[in-house]
Amino acid sequence: MSTIADVAARAGVAKATASRALSGTGYVAEATRERVRRAAEELSYVAHSSATSLATGRTRAVGVVMPSVARWYFAELLAGIQHALIENGLDLVLYSAVEGSSDRARMLDHALSRRRFDGLIAVCIQPAAHELERLAAMGLPLVTVGPVEPGLTGRGGMSMVSIDDAAAARVVTEHLIDLGHEDIAFVGGIPDTVRSGLGDEIRAEGYRSAMTAAGLAERVRVVRSASTMPDAFVAAADLLGDRRRRPTAIVGVCDEAAVGAIIAARRLGIAVPSELSVIGIDDHGFAEMFALTTIRQSPRAQGADAVRLLRMRLESPEARAERVIAPATLVVRSSTAAPRS
Repeated sequence: MSTIADVAARAGVAKATASRALSGTGYVAEATRERVRRAAEELSYVAHSSATSLATGRTRAVGVVMPSVARWYFAELLAGIQHALIENGLDLVLYSAVEGSSDRARMLDHALSRRRFDGLIAVCIQPAAHELERLAAMGLPLVTVGPVEPGLTGRGGMSMVSIDDAAAARVVTEHLIDLGHEDIAFVGGIPDTVRSGLGDEIRAEGYRSAMTAAGLAERVRVVRSASTMPDAFVAAADLLGDRRRRPTAIVGVCDEAAVGAIIAARRLGIAVPSELSVIGIDDHGFAEMFALTTIRQSPRAQGADAVRLLRMRLESPEARAERVIAPATLVVRSSTAAPRS
């Protein structure tokens, strides 16, 4: 097995120079750096992570905290984070625990503090559970992905990536209003940010804002359920089962909730969109299959943005914290139409 001394000898430089060239720390002329890298490749040299950590003070490891890896958004986001970390020579250490669970609390209070990381990426932090304070107390460069409370941007040098959740919900609601709908219900979201994501409530507020601005405040209906397909199916089936209070349109807090509502409508013999329009937010992998009108976002691109912001913090700890508002655009398919006369 080749050593750093072998690489240095092949490149014709001192061991210290070879170490700096491969670790990226300290000044090394670009031509020398390239010569050392080429020598390392020729010798199939791989730096031992523990030795590199001792020499540079860096672990090259990034801790990633997220509620789930089973759901579409989180799986896509994780793929984007992982790809960007690998491209930058960084290792991913994943911690996944459901929002509001005891496992998540123990992870934040104990498990993370026992490991050494260069930085953290936290997905869907819960303000009501004081997760931000717990993470900030570790003193590491931190980037969050997902919705945040107003006024949190830049706190403690924390950078953020998210879409504008309120605007997304407002746009989809306005799309239905422009089609002529007045009786529009919102499905999904439990108003408890210890047990559910803050984004659900922000999206519900965006819906309320659009309805109120259109003079439809008295028609506001928020049907609470977890933001999953099965839970939204149950909530929508109950809502649609009573013909006397059945809305003409539904805004799903996310695409999974919207698809759950479409399935409930089909089970009840309600045609979409001629009898019921349904719209979502996310552009889930299932959205095209269900011809769902929705707001498109790219979790993979958000993952790459999170890694880019974290690298900026690692390379320049005093750099100004940033908030990236990720692109989100309306995609009109055939799950929405004007209401029947």
